[in-house]
Amino acid sequence: MESKKTTLKWLLPSVSHTVVILIVILPAFCSANVVNCSQSDQPGLLVALSPAFNLRAIRPVENQQTYTNVSIYFTLYGILGVDEKSQLLVTYIWLVYWWKNDFISWDPDQCGSDRIALPKEKFWVPDIVINEFMEENKAPSVPYVYLFNDGKVRNGFPVRVVSSCNLNIYTFPFDTQKCSLTFNSYIYYAIEVRVFLGRDPEAITNLSKQVMTTMGEWELLDITAQKLVNDEESVLYVDKLTFYIRLRRRATKYVVNLLLPSCFLIAVDLLSFLLPPQSTDRSSFKMTLILGYTVFLLMMSDLLPVTGNTIPLINVFFSLCLGLMVASLLETIFITNLLSNSSKLSPVPRWIRMLILNFFGCLVCMPRKAKKSKNSGQQNAVVLKCGSNEGPSGTAGSADQDEALQELRSLNNVLMAIRSEVEQQHNGSQSSEEWMQCCPLKVKPSQQLFFLISLLTLAPFSSAVLNCSQPTPASLLRSLEPVFELKSLRPVINISVPTRVGIQFTLFGILGVDEKSQVLTTFIWETLEWKNEFTSWDPVECGLEWIAIARDLLWVPDIVINEFMEKNSAPEVPYTYLRYDGLVYDAKPVRVVSSCSLNIYLFPFDVQNCTFTFNSYIHRSSAIQLELLGTYEQIFQASKEEMATQGEWQLVGIKSERVVIPTLEGYSYDELRFFVAVKRHSTMYVVNLLIPSCFLITVDLFSFMLPVQNVDRSLFKMTLVLGYTVFLLSTNDLLPITGNTIPLINVFLSLCLTLMVTSLMETIFITNLQRGSAHYTPPPRWIKGFILNFLGRFAGIPPKPEPEKDLVIKNPDAQENFSPVSKENDTIERKGTQKEHETLQVLKNLSRDLQAIHHHVILQLKGSPSSEEWIQIGLVIDRLLFIFYIFFITVSFISIIIIWVTSYNSV
Repeated sequence: MESKKTTLKWLLPSVSHTVVILIVILPAFCSANVVNCSQSDQPGLLVALSPAFNLRAIRPVENQQTYTNVSIYFTLYGILGVDEKSQLLVTYIWLVYWWKNDFISWDPDQCGSDRIALPKEKFWVPDIVINEFMEENKAPSVPYVYLFNDGKVRNGFPVRVVSSCNLNIYTFPFDTQKCSLTFNSYIYYAIEVRVFLGRDPEAITNLSKQVMTTMGEWELLDITAQKLVNDEESVLYVDKLTFYIRLRRRATKYVVNLLLPSCFLIAVDLLSFLLPPQSTDRSSFKMTLILGYTVFLLMMSDLLPVTGNTIPLINVFFSLCLGLMVASLLETIFITNLLSNSSKLSPVPRWIRMLILNFFGCLVCMPRKAKKSKNSGQQNAVVLKCGSNEGPSGTAGSADQDEALQELRSLNNVLMAIRSEVEQQHNGSQSSEEWMQCCPLKVKPSQQLFFLISLLTLAPFSSAVLNCSQPTPASLLRSLEPVFELKSLRPVINISVPTRVGIQFTLFGILGVDEKSQVLTTFIWETLEWKNEFTSWDPVECGLEWIAIARDLLWVPDIVINEFMEKNSAPEVPYTYLRYDGLVYDAKPVRVVSSCSLNIYLFPFDVQNCTFTFNSYIHRSSAIQLELLGTYEQIFQASKEEMATQGEWQLVGIKSERVVIPTLEGYSYDELRFFVAVKRHSTMYVVNLLIPSCFLITVDLFSFMLPVQNVDRSLFKMTLVLGYTVFLLSTNDLLPITGNTIPLINVFLSLCLTLMVTSLMETIFITNLQRGSAHYTPPPRWIKGFILNFLGRFAGIPPKPEPEKDLVIKNPDAQENFSPVSKENDTIERKGTQKEHETLQVLKNLSRDLQAIHHHVILQLKGSPSSEEWIQIGLVIDRLLFIFYIFFITVSFISIIIIWVTSYNSV
């Protein structure tokens, strides 16, 4: 602020002296205010305007105390993107300035025209800039301005604006941005130049929405304007006009690609608590899940905004999800440590038992287990005595030996039953062994071949000549000097006669397509032909029919491509051909970066139709008329023959039409539109995207055959999901990114991931039923009726018949209060003594213990009836998801094949 005030202090005397000097000098130029034409044609008007061209260095006012009013408006033609990290907004606008040149005025009847288009370098042009502009203008240059008979000047040109914008992405991706474009003079203060709004903001908004060709992931809401009001009496301030552009981000892409997958992964981590830590390595599962989530964040890092201004809520959400996963991993490590080493730890303190088991246990609906009561009839350990104690009599000893032999045989039968159960569980049946001996089938993958395009080069040329004093090129060049002096004018003798410009091009290369910005990059050979009526010579006298001269020596029509989004960066060709009858042949290469409304719904089987609209940017139809050289079939055939590079695209057609566009001012423009159809080569995407994805989804399908009892299927599926995530990461550059439409392939990949996650959740549920259903209550009757009877029969798993009551294994522990006591009483009655033989008692105790072990082994291996029902329910659900998997894969494969075949036959 201090430097600004200091500048104003020394600027005031300078401005005062300059004003005095100009007031003294300007009367000498008063003769230049009224233009008198010697003849009513363009050359006469140009000669009359020559004195005014010499005054282009000063502001065009007769009195320096009078400020110049500059009217400004623009049309927003495209929203190219937003860079959140650099806080930049990239837009494409059509900018128009109006101002008054007091040095110029003429009688339209005397001069033959009320306006004339001249190079802007001949006039004073206000130094209007956009304050937020961060780069140079890379839009195509328009060298002409319109000068009217009352001195008004109209300057219209396109601008590729890279402007700074204070972006607030706290609510990303549901944010709305408001960016400003501030127009003002860079050097002139309000005492000299003032800016005004040239069109109503509502009309600017409506017109912008009508002509908008590319918005990418953004949607234009409205455009408003505000004029800076300043009451400083010195008027030593810069007059400003600010436009506010409100944009809204399309959030569908971010919801599908960011929020939904993150919710899936956090849901998996939540359901992982159902994994029993006693029999499953839950810690490795959670670690793999964290790894997968980290890879997911790495893959989606390009979609997340990076800025140091504010932290978006979505970044906080991702950080909380990762923090919860890490906390659950630490908790799992702690629980695993307790389960593994609890036998080595000291007894639990009383306050911990009271706080956790009694209080927190009730909160989580896990009441403390009741202690088992001691059996009053439990037998005490018997110590065998050795020494001089004599055994019973011979008859009693024989009876004892027979009874001991019977107990040993019973013990042998129990041990054989236990061995049979265990061997059957671990070794499997004979049919299982036979299935394991079968060899897997081998499938040989097929390969597809890519085709090559041959290149042919044609070099068309034409000839031209001129009248000269000598039949030499030097004489012809000297004879053309008067024509060069008229290069600023449209080359017609009668201004009412339009100049016919013929246009054709050869599409030499398709360099690429940016789906996010909706931009097509091509390389063309552009050819223009028109007649220069100021030029004519005798080819016999000059010895030449044509000559190659510099392009800047002749008038060149301002033909532009409306969809052009960048400056031509192709190699410059400075020469053009001039023929003896005035025909000009202008050919040059153009690297076209054009906007194109891309529809990638059927990616990678899509066909894009883009438009090249050739027209004069400043001349109306009465001045320049466009026509097609040859036919569009010839252009298409020549393009196919000369095509040097297509990349992943193939040219399938070119058509054209001529259109006359009326304007609000009452006149019209000529447009020559070319419709270019290109088709994407889908083989690469089928091989690199669809087939690997189908392979992985097929692996997940066959993983249903893994037995949950013996294999940790959940860990297998989690690793598979991780592999699929890494696969998406590796192919991320192949997928199109756009906020306009979501391609079907993105939906397909999301469905594949959803199915994998669903099958993983189902596996977790099945594993929980297989390992922990013994502690569950019997399933409700409606669940058994719906799942086991209805869905089970639909899935091909009928309900198992209930076991017979005679086959129920009885717990020998429940009989130990009866059978041993009764036998003991019988022995007491039979022998009449209070003491049994010690060896027989030990055998009886051992037999009873082995029977109890046998009972628990049977329960562990076969389960209780309620456990069997829960396991059956899990198997039915597993089979239903397997059937749905097969249906989805079949429909997906058939749809891909139909769309692929249709895309090749439709063009």
